[in-house]
Amino acid sequence: MTGEKVDFKQAAAKQGDGQKRTRSTIQFPYGDLQDAEEIAAAIHGNAGEKCTVDQLAAYVKQSAKSGTFRLRLSATSIFGITENQRGEVMLTELGRRILDPATQRKALAEAFMNVPLYQEIYSKYKGYMLPPAKALEREMANFGVSSKQTGKARQAFERSAQRAGFFEHGNDRLVMPAGLDNKTETIRIGEKPKLGGGGNGGDDKLDPFIQGLLNRLPKADSEWPVKDRAEWLQAAAQVFKLIYKGDEGSIKIEFQGE
Repeated sequence: MTGEKVDFKQAAAKQGDGQKRTRSTIQFPYGDLQDAEEIAAAIHGNAGEKCTVDQLAAYVKQSAKSGTFRLRLSATSIFGITENQRGEVMLTELGRRILDPATQRKALAEAFMNVPLYQEIYSKYKGYMLPPAKALEREMANFGVSSKQTGKARQAFERSAQRAGFFEHGNDRLVMPAGLDNKTETIRIGEKPKLGGGGNGGDDKLDPFIQGLLNRLPKADSEWPVKDRAEWLQAAAQVFKLIYKGDEGSIKIEFQGE
C-alpha cells in the first residue's frame, strides 16, 4: 500500500481544475510526512528557526511561486511542523522536536494526528483492519475529500502513517506507536498540540498571572500597536519577577516611537 509516491507537480497542476462542487471539505496534505520533515530540516539547517518564503524556496531549489512549492509548504503547516504567515515560515515547537532524535518518535505521531482526515480514519478504524485501497478512497470521500483527489490523499496518508510508525504491525491497520502516552491519541480534530515549556514542564495548569497575560494577547493577524506590545512585555516582566526565583539582574523594556 505504501509504495506509491505523491507527484507534487501533478497535484499542483490539477489543484485548480476541479469545480467548486468537488472541492474537499476536510483538510489533508498532498505531500507526506517525510517531505514535511525535509522542509523543516531545510529551515533548521540554513536559518535556524525561521526564514522568509523566498529563502526557503531557495534552500529546497524551487520557485517560491510554483504550485509544487506551495503544496509542500501547505503540507508542512497542516502537519503542525511550521507556521506560515506574512511571508515567513517558522518552525513550531513540534517541528523542532521532530528534528531532535531524542523526541522525534512521539513528535512524528503527533504530526500525523494533527491532520483532520487522518484523525477521522484513525478514530473509525482504531482496533480494526483498514479497508483495501479503493474502499479507503471511498471512505475518504465520505469524510470530505474531493472524489478527484482521493487517490493522492490515500497515497500521502499511507506514506505518512508508515513514517509516523502507525504501520509497525502491518500496513492493514493503524496502531499507535508503543511508548506514547494517551494524550497523543486524543488530540481533537483540527486542534494542534498545546505547547509545553519553561518551568511548567508542559503541565496544563498555568499560574493565574501567566494565564491572565496570555488571555490579553490579541488574535493573530489583528492590529496590535507597538506601544501596546511594549506595555504587555513590561507587565510580563513584572509577573515573571513576582512568580519566578532569580535575582541575577533585571529586564528592561523600552518603547522607541518615531
